[in-house]
Amino acid sequence: MENYIQYVIDSSVFILKGSVLTIQLYFVTILFSIPLGISLALMKISKYRFLRISIGFYTWVFRGTPLLLQLFFCYYGLSIFGINLPAFTAAALTFTINYSAYLTEIYRAGIESVDKGQYEASKALNMNYFQTMKRIILPQVVRRTIPATCNEAITLVKDTALVVVIGMGDLLRSAKELFSRDFAITPFAIAAVVYLLMTTVIVYFFRKIEIKYSIYE
Repeated sequence: MENYIQYVIDSSVFILKGSVLTIQLYFVTILFSIPLGISLALMKISKYRFLRISIGFYTWVFRGTPLLLQLFFCYYGLSIFGINLPAFTAAALTFTINYSAYLTEIYRAGIESVDKGQYEASKALNMNYFQTMKRIILPQVVRRTIPATCNEAITLVKDTALVVVIGMGDLLRSAKELFSRDFAITPFAIAAVVYLLMTTVIVYFFRKIEIKYSIYE
C-alpha cells in the first residue's frame, strides 16, 4: 500500500510538470484570442463590406476545418515556405487563430442582441462610437456571452492535448509515458483529476465574472 501511495505521488509530480506547458499554452491562447475575437466581431458588423466578407471568410475556414489539421499545417506545412516555427509558437498561433474565430461569432451575436434603442440613447447623450461600445454595449455583451465563452474556455483545456502530435510534452503525454512504462491505468486517472481541477477553476472564475456583470441585466 505504501509503495502504491508513493507511486501515485511520484506520478502526480511528473504529470504536474507536464501540465506546466498545458497551462502556458492555455493562458497565451486566452490572452490573445479574447481581445482578438472582440475586435474581429466589431469588424464583422462594420459598415464596410470588405471587412465583413474578409472576417466571414476567416471564421468560415477556421471553424469549418479541424483544429488538428490547422496545427499540422502551421507546424509542418509552413516549413514548405521556409517558415519554421518552434513547436510552442506554432501551437499558440494555431490555437489563438482557431479560438478567435469561434469567439468572433459569439461576440458578434452578443453585440447584435443588444437592443438598437440603446445605440440611439447613447447618441442622445452625445457619446461617440467608441464610448458607446466601451460603456454601454460591450459590458452587456460580456454578460450575455459568459456561458458560451466559458464553454470555449473549458474546451480549450481539453484541446491542448492535441499538441502531443507535434512532439510537445504536455499533461496528457506525461500520463501516456507513465502508462507505457508501467502499464498501469493510474497515470490516466491522475491526468483526469488534474483536467477536472483545471476546468473547475475555470467555471468558478467565469461564475465570478457573471456575478460581477449581472448589474447590466
